[in-house]
Amino acid sequence: MSERVAEPGRQPGVIGQGFANLWRGIRDEPRLFAVATVGGCLFTLTGVANSLVLGEATDRVVIPAIRQGHADWSAVALAAAALSAVGLARALGMLLRRLAGGTVVFRLQARHRHAVTRQYLRLPLSWHQRHSTGTLLSNANSDVEAAWAPVMPLPFALGALVMLVVALVLLVVTDPVLALIGFVIFPTFGVLNVWYGRRVWPLYSRAQQLRGEVSAVAHESFDGALVVKTLGREEDETARFAVRAEQLRDAMIHAGRLRGLFDPVMEALPNLGILLVLLVGAIRIDAGAMDVGQLVRVAYLFTLLAFPLRAFGWVFGDLPREVVGYDRVDAVLRARGHETYGPRTLTAAGPASLRLDAATYTYPTADPTADPAAGPTGDAAADPAAGPTGDPSEPASPGDPPARPVVDAVSFEVTAGSVVAITGRTGAGKSSLVNLLARLVDPQAGAVLLDGVDLRELAAGEVSRAVAVVAQQAFLFDDTVRANVTLGADNTDDDVWAALRRAQADGFVAALPDGLDTMVGERGTSLSGGQRQRIGLARALIRAPRLLVLDDATASVDPRVEAAILADLRERAGASTVVVVAQRRSTIALADEVIHLDAGRVIGRGRHEELLTSSPRYAALLTAYEAAARAAGAIPAPAVRELEPEAAS
Repeated sequence: MSERVAEPGRQPGVIGQGFANLWRGIRDEPRLFAVATVGGCLFTLTGVANSLVLGEATDRVVIPAIRQGHADWSAVALAAAALSAVGLARALGMLLRRLAGGTVVFRLQARHRHAVTRQYLRLPLSWHQRHSTGTLLSNANSDVEAAWAPVMPLPFALGALVMLVVALVLLVVTDPVLALIGFVIFPTFGVLNVWYGRRVWPLYSRAQQLRGEVSAVAHESFDGALVVKTLGREEDETARFAVRAEQLRDAMIHAGRLRGLFDPVMEALPNLGILLVLLVGAIRIDAGAMDVGQLVRVAYLFTLLAFPLRAFGWVFGDLPREVVGYDRVDAVLRARGHETYGPRTLTAAGPASLRLDAATYTYPTADPTADPAAGPTGDAAADPAAGPTGDPSEPASPGDPPARPVVDAVSFEVTAGSVVAITGRTGAGKSSLVNLLARLVDPQAGAVLLDGVDLRELAAGEVSRAVAVVAQQAFLFDDTVRANVTLGADNTDDDVWAALRRAQADGFVAALPDGLDTMVGERGTSLSGGQRQRIGLARALIRAPRLLVLDDATASVDPRVEAAILADLRERAGASTVVVVAQRRSTIALADEVIHLDAGRVIGRGRHEELLTSSPRYAALLTAYEAAARAAGAIPAPAVRELEPEAAS
């Protein structure tokens, strides 16, 4: 994402760019904005009308009543009726302005939030790897809000502009000398707005960037809560968050101080004008150059002019933040991934064949304008060739070695209907390889072929229809069990229960309070890790994929339950081709073939029993995993012994 960040001492034409951005939004909702503007004009012009009525009432009702000692009640009734009519018209203008203006703002914000989220779904994984989740959340939320915030006061400001012209004409007609005060006040206002925009734009730019960084740190801490608590790193995470939060606080305080100076000055300008009008007006009345009613009219006009000045202040005060927010949103909408599609389709039925021809993948270098808060993803976290933060997407310093491929010229073939296990130490490239199989990323060299067709030659949607991936961390939505399995597809409850049975999830789902209608909470918080994984597996199985890829998708499941799940997949091997990333011996032993990865390369390949005898590194890997699992209590020693014969069968 290409974000424009202000350099110290420089900033673009904030006012011009801000109004250009607002004009694009107005063109999307011209009718409603016109209604809001009419309401704003009606509201402000009734204020001018009110000054005329008050001036006439002073001359025709108040002054005669003081001189004669009694009031003319017919004149009082007429003045009251005029003031009531003006008041009703003013209320109608306020209703139109706020109702129509609010609708415009909410529609623009909703439209752009949808556009941003749809863009996120279109952009490839390689783009997302260069941008932190917190930044993406900030783009879709606070940046969208900031981009359209000035639309709400804009109809009022336009109405105030009309009122300003009418009021100045009326001032000149009423008393040219007092009108000069207005001609001094209003240019001063314009100069102050230009000064404010130049000073505050870099501050708001920095604040919006820090909002994304604070969101990113918070999101990383929430996602890694289990790891943080296990390693006792709560204080370190709190300190890391505090640094970003304090930076955001300081940036907002600096911007707030400037606005705290700007807003009172805007409030004071019309009041200073009123004081000057009363002083000069009293002198002119004493000289007989004007009467009391005219002074009341002029003073009331200056009182009314406080509102348009505030309206201008609201719009101009929000323009710097609007420009920053719009630029950040627009950068997302203009982003283009490198993922392309071809015209070919997969016409065959049944399990798919898979082949990798010297597939090579290296994490891309970061976009120089990418968010600095972006952190490591997947296998990148363990990549020794990564930059100083451990992220291969971070450009390495000149003294660092070049980033090595996380998948390095990998070639193997999986026959249709077979089960293949991929294993290797942490950081060996297993998850990156899974991303290639599902075309979440494309290899920089070589190819991944499904039924003999390069994935890059397939039409949009073909890969997702044929391939289903179940990740180690299953993401569940804050919805029902049924909705999390079907994801909105037209499946019957019988289909859902069948998928749940295959995933060994039907038992605990049936025991839930509302069965399939039970709400699982945000990210499935009401379920255990193993239960979430089984729901995720059922979600993949209900689609009857031709290629099923399990990325350590049963790591949190009890070994006996895992054995039952994999035994079912083995029995139904003719339905799908299965590629499973695994560490457990019981899982690997069920495969027709095992592929051993290390440093992104295939260092061993064959049946489980063959590799145990022919590859000391493979045997050491499984032994080390089981020892670590037993030490952690994840796999009791008896359970391992019981499962091995079952797996071998």
